[in-house]
Amino acid sequence: MRRSPRWTRIERDARERYGHLIAGVDEVGRGPLAGPVVACAIIMPADTRAIAGVDDSKRLAPADRAQLAEKIRARAVAIGVGACSPREVDRLNIYGATTLAMRRAIARLRCTPDHVIVDGRPIRTLGIEHTAVVGGDGKCYAVACASIIAKVTRDRLMRRLAARYPGYAWEQNVGYGTAAHMAALDRLGITPHHRRSFCVKQLTLALPGGVVVPSPAS
Repeated sequence: MRRSPRWTRIERDARERYGHLIAGVDEVGRGPLAGPVVACAIIMPADTRAIAGVDDSKRLAPADRAQLAEKIRARAVAIGVGACSPREVDRLNIYGATTLAMRRAIARLRCTPDHVIVDGRPIRTLGIEHTAVVGGDGKCYAVACASIIAKVTRDRLMRRLAARYPGYAWEQNVGYGTAAHMAALDRLGITPHHRRSFCVKQLTLALPGGVVVPSPAS
């Protein structure tokens, strides 16, 4: 039986319609209690094969993500990374902060993309014409590359912050609301890197029999 191609025609169709410089955009860090939202915009070369192993970052082991991130950086035509701080998340809400992080990532590309493909649904306030693809990090190669760079960048940042703020287990949970993180919040309180709006909501969900814990994978 013939295998179907790993990636859809989304990028190929976009190149035929708009040009060769197609930027894939994705973000990580929508759900954590602490740390920034990080977005990546990336333009991969149109005339080379996909890097073996590239996939939605949530499906990859940390060591594989790190190795792939190095290969992606070496091959990319352009990479832009943008972030929004916890304070901005509290001020703008998570949707607004995610959009701003994506806009910053696109603005930091060293060349102007012919078109942009984003993971998820259309973003009215993105400020640039784009194609939105639900589940794009599993369907579009450039978006998958962006998801890997964003995830590796954010995880490394949270591990560095863990050394400055020990006790919250950020080196393991990267800011997500695990049981250990929730216990540390109760014991140590909130740091400048916590999203106060998220923490208040999450602590409200804490029940006598346990804690509601978001998945640390996304």
